[in-house]
Amino acid sequence: MPSRDRTTRTEAVVLRHSDWGEADRILWLYTRQMGKVRAIAKGVRKIRSRKAGHLEPFTRVILLLAHGRDLPIVTQAETMEAYIPLREDLIRLGYAAYVVEILDRFTYEGDENQPLYRLLVDTLARLNTGLEPTVVVRYYELRLLELLGYRPQLFACVNCETEIQPTDQYFSLAQGGVLCPKCGLDATEASQISVSLLKYLRHFQRSTFAEAARVRLSPDLNRQMESLLQRYITHLLERGLNTPAFIRSVQRE
Repeated sequence: MPSRDRTTRTEAVVLRHSDWGEADRILWLYTRQMGKVRAIAKGVRKIRSRKAGHLEPFTRVILLLAHGRDLPIVTQAETMEAYIPLREDLIRLGYAAYVVEILDRFTYEGDENQPLYRLLVDTLARLNTGLEPTVVVRYYELRLLELLGYRPQLFACVNCETEIQPTDQYFSLAQGGVLCPKCGLDATEASQISVSLLKYLRHFQRSTFAEAARVRLSPDLNRQMESLLQRYITHLLERGLNTPAFIRSVQRE
């Protein structure tokens, strides 16, 4: 347990916050050095608080945390990147909320993962630019699954291990990958996926972002990929996600 006067300087992204007491907030942070951390920002809801603007969700910050018997206390906060263009576009803001939600759901406090922090920061930066947000988010989903140990098997049947051929296949959420047509017919929970969808999933999985960003996904293929990956993520989490419904509502307007 850290001593009462110990402080830590850390780089972090604010995932979310909730009000605490009369003027404080509890922050959920994903830090570069310590993974996910909760902290208290005292007095941050007061009108004259100098820290309030630095501690909004999706903000990348440098923090000084003072450790006590309970949660660390934010004593200093300095914005590194506020991602202003992202906040001015409801669709991109919705995707940012989705990116943060799935990372928050999958991670535990104190589990350091610097590649995951870098992926989060890179993804928010990409959403902050003019890049196609659906490509940014599809790439993020596949890379996040890989970094967390849930990389879907896309090159061989997860049941019989035969190499997947360029025809329509099946995908098993329970087994975490593609089933060949023979094994897929025997798996009642598996759903059929097209060879085109499999091609793009493979490309995104084995490519750098620069390579993936050159792809122009048709609206239909993006819907197929989105549906499959969100169903797989929901299966792994064993609970539904909140942000996809918000994104759909904004897109309909």
